[in-house]
Amino acid sequence: MSKVRAFLDKIHPLFAKGGRYEILYPLYEMVDTFLYSPADSTPDPVQVRDAIDLKRVMVYVWLATFPVVFIAMYNTGYQANQAMEALGLETIANWRGPIMDWLGYNPSNPLSCLMHGALYFLPVYIVTFVVGGIWEVIFSVVRKHDINEGFFVTSILFALTVPPSIPLWQVALGISFGVVLGKEVFGGTGKNFLNPALTGRAFLFFAYPANMSGDSIWTALDGYSAATPLALGAEGGLEAIHQAGYSWAQTFFGFMPGSMGETSVVAILIGAAFLLYTGIASYRVMAGVLIGTIVTATLFNLIGSETNPMFGLPWYWHLTLGGLMFGLVFMATDPVSSAMTDTGRWIFGILIGVMVVLIRVVNPAFPEGMMLSILFANIFAPLIDYFVVQANIRRRAKRNV
Repeated sequence: MSKVRAFLDKIHPLFAKGGRYEILYPLYEMVDTFLYSPADSTPDPVQVRDAIDLKRVMVYVWLATFPVVFIAMYNTGYQANQAMEALGLETIANWRGPIMDWLGYNPSNPLSCLMHGALYFLPVYIVTFVVGGIWEVIFSVVRKHDINEGFFVTSILFALTVPPSIPLWQVALGISFGVVLGKEVFGGTGKNFLNPALTGRAFLFFAYPANMSGDSIWTALDGYSAATPLALGAEGGLEAIHQAGYSWAQTFFGFMPGSMGETSVVAILIGAAFLLYTGIASYRVMAGVLIGTIVTATLFNLIGSETNPMFGLPWYWHLTLGGLMFGLVFMATDPVSSAMTDTGRWIFGILIGVMVVLIRVVNPAFPEGMMLSILFANIFAPLIDYFVVQANIRRRAKRNV
């Protein structure tokens, strides 16, 4: 690392003010601050010392997604290999074919599953990172401010929320919408009131629903259709899920169709444990979502319905189906777009948990619900904090009377 530091110091005059490549200084600063600590300091005499800064927060969240990325690639390849075995196909007619022909398409071969899935996930992530990174550089150059590590988190979370079969041009369009209209128009990192990754995914969901919903998009194989367990539950309840061959343990470990990063609760919990241990994520938000989900799902179980099978879906099934756990750990806990006060975080989380079950059970046209629930709560987060602060002010005023 000392040689890297020496190299950066040597080329610094080329990018600094008056240098030949002054316009690219934000890009140089991004590399410098990612590898080392930012050189900027607060000139005011009153400062707060803390080991956690923006760089460390973003890098920790990025690292917490690694188990999810690994399972995402494995499960994507596993589902594709399983589909090929069911259809009796011996090869795939695209650029991935020559690579996979060498490894084979055996769903029992971990290396084959991992590689097959990587050939779908990595292009999505590369397009996300390159296109989104270009927008970050453009806004940094125009506004003349440094590029921070926030986009590392946005890029990986966005890539994990899309299906494996999504066209790459839609990936570029979605991340552009999320970065530009979800974050940069409000001033950039720390000033957005919506989660940028979810904003980009919501845009794709409503602009191109055929590529973001339905039974034909969840398996990375053209012409193969397989419903997610959540979609099966919306149609026939728990009985339909069991008839399709899915057990709760299977959905817990993540061997099922779905968006690439949402399937494995085990991998998500590993990331959650890391975020809680490092103090990056708020346990109040996570616990609030769990409380809202459990209470609302249990209430619907007690009410029951003869026409709507989702009324009977237990709360522990809600946790392993769809993107509830992924959203709970990585999206709802976004420190920028969630509530800031401690009490507000409880309310914020509970609101998400109640909303996701309401959407899943009462709205038959949209069986997921987590994405819209978080975005809905993001909009109300400032209002929640306002009322919490005002309540504290009134309580203190009464004590001093």
